[in-house]
Amino acid sequence: MTTDKYMQYDIPTIIQGYAQGYFLMANDGEESLGWYSSRQRALIPLDERFTYPKSLRRQLNQNRFSVAVNRDFGAVVEGCADRETTWISKQLKQIYWGLYEAGWAYSFETWCGDELAGGILGLSIGGAFIGESMFYRIPEGSKVAMVKLVERLRDRSYLLFDAQMNNPHLERFGAYTVKEKLYNTLLQAALKRRCSLF
Repeated sequence: MTTDKYMQYDIPTIIQGYAQGYFLMANDGEESLGWYSSRQRALIPLDERFTYPKSLRRQLNQNRFSVAVNRDFGAVVEGCADRETTWISKQLKQIYWGLYEAGWAYSFETWCGDELAGGILGLSIGGAFIGESMFYRIPEGSKVAMVKLVERLRDRSYLLFDAQMNNPHLERFGAYTVKEKLYNTLLQAALKRRCSLF
């Protein structure tokens, strides 16, 4: 993983940075931000390779959760940042809010009645959805959000769902890694599309 601390943080430059394959992070416990790239990127498949735990089928069949986009963006940002170790600093929260107001950042949410159950925070640029973080308050809330988000991205002809860094949780959904060169090729193809979560 490499970092470039010389890029600025105004909205157009941020979008340009993500469009070039970088992403923003703060080191844990620090306010300073850095631009990062990785030699490998984790992708969530938008085809038949996408899978999910069998335990989720009951939740999906019961329609226990409803989904929404940007119903409570601020609460999703706070939920994603509310953990013992986090890369979402105060400055990055402000940046996410600026991106949200400019129409780039989104929260894909699950709700149980009037209670926010979970959500996924990300950026939508062309036909690429770049996942920044996810969280849950009600068990299975974020998992259902993942399944429903993939369905939405498929329906809206998105080409790329970037999860940035892989982990065992994401692997349960079929997440896989690609090398930086292939990622950048897929990203550039996705950026040529005009897609919307709404």
